Amino acid sequence: MRTTKSTSHFKPNRHRWFVALAATAIFATALSTFTPSASLPSASAATPAQNTPIWAGPATIYEVNVRQFSDTHNFDGVTAQLDRLKTLGVDILWLMPIYPIGMTEHKGTLGSPYSVSDYTGVNSEFGDANSLHRLINTAHSKGMHVILDWVANHTSWNNPWAAAHKDWYLLDNSNNFQPPLGTDWTDVIQLNYANQDMRLAMIAAMKYWVTNYNVDGFRADAAGMVPVDFWEQAKTELSTTGRSLFMLAEDSSNEQFLYKAFSANYNWPGLITLKNLAAGTASKYDIQGQMLDDVQNYPTGSFAMNMLTNHDENSWNGTVQSFYGSKERALATLVFTRPGMPLLYNAQETGLDKQLKFFENDPIVWNYASPLQGFYRKLVSLKKNNRALWAGSAGGSLTTMPTGNDKVMAFARIKGASKVFTIINLSSSAQKLTLRFGNKTQKLYNFNTGKLDTLPTSKTFTMGGWGFNVYSSAR
Repeated sequence: MRTTKSTSHFKPNRHRWFVALAATAIFATALSTFTPSASLPSASAATPAQNTPIWAGPATIYEVNVRQFSDTHNFDGVTAQLDRLKTLGVDILWLMPIYPIGMTEHKGTLGSPYSVSDYTGVNSEFGDANSLHRLINTAHSKGMHVILDWVANHTSWNNPWAAAHKDWYLLDNSNNFQPPLGTDWTDVIQLNYANQDMRLAMIAAMKYWVTNYNVDGFRADAAGMVPVDFWEQAKTELSTTGRSLFMLAEDSSNEQFLYKAFSANYNWPGLITLKNLAAGTASKYDIQGQMLDDVQNYPTGSFAMNMLTNHDENSWNGTVQSFYGSKERALATLVFTRPGMPLLYNAQETGLDKQLKFFENDPIVWNYASPLQGFYRKLVSLKKNNRALWAGSAGGSLTTMPTGNDKVMAFARIKGASKVFTIINLSSSAQKLTLRFGNKTQKLYNFNTGKLDTLPTSKTFTMGGWGFNVYSSAR
């Protein structure tokens, strides 16, 4: 959100021990062929996610903090970089809130973009309707999709709804507006989802952006603080537009969101584990168990959004460099090859090492010469070009590979003829391991060299500290 993290970051790790045992047994019987039958079964109680767009499968999502993205602090500053983002390979642009900001009880000089004073307005700080149309239309012309950040849990104090419809809000014992309980979000007031008229107005506002601006979906801020049945109601009504929308929930605790309303949610537990891996307080078994649990328990067709950072992490907790340092490339490779959809945030691809101020103009200083940009371009391409790595039902199975080494993790993703093998040393010291790749020699691309390698049925590796490699059917 903005000043404190959501209270719904943690997804219960149900059946993790059972799933890990099942995966081990499956691997033992299917290693020789690496066919899709080696994958974990879907959870029998899960139901399919509804209307996940086909274009979401191979996509990488890029989060844009419009206020800080350029020296101009506006939509045109984002439009000017669309060619570069297209070259980077990202498919979905997530624009942080672009609506007018409430000034009553506002934070800092400019206020929070999550304090919305008009759900169908455009923040003049960022430009006007024409410049927003230009950004969205230009992105579409380049084959990219655009989703908006939607703030359904609360409004600013001076949103017109507060003056006209006090009953649309949850009030305290003195009949006064109140910020969301348990937060320090004093610049906003809590909406009342028991009020059906408010729900209809909220849905109408969401529909406005789909029909008038052709947006391709929404990232739902603090989704877990809003009832599931509202999101299902909203998705049903939005589907009447004839558009197949991508819906992303900022939540990781409630799988009910993924049955009918959302295609994806936040992998907050995964982010925490990645930080702990870098800090030396988690092991490969923690991340493997988490990955296997996700495969088993996510509703069919839905998936997690994986990340090293995002706007909350960057502004309030620290930078990619402060958390990962030289381990960034190895852990980014994990983010891009594990099941789910990867996220890049605002200049992550050029090595942003700055905590961006949230309530002020604090533009990014871009380092376009950073070698990270080429590295992330290769990762995005790897994800897109190998169907085994696509998100949800479009992607492949997950099988952990025995390495005989507690410090090195390896796993296979398989989808038909598409194969990807990921190997990562999760320690700072060199490690030796032997891997089996099947019952016959294979020709696969080596991510680190870009060349086609011949992989024998078994191969011994010596990997340097935080070394990694990926072998894949396509580059």
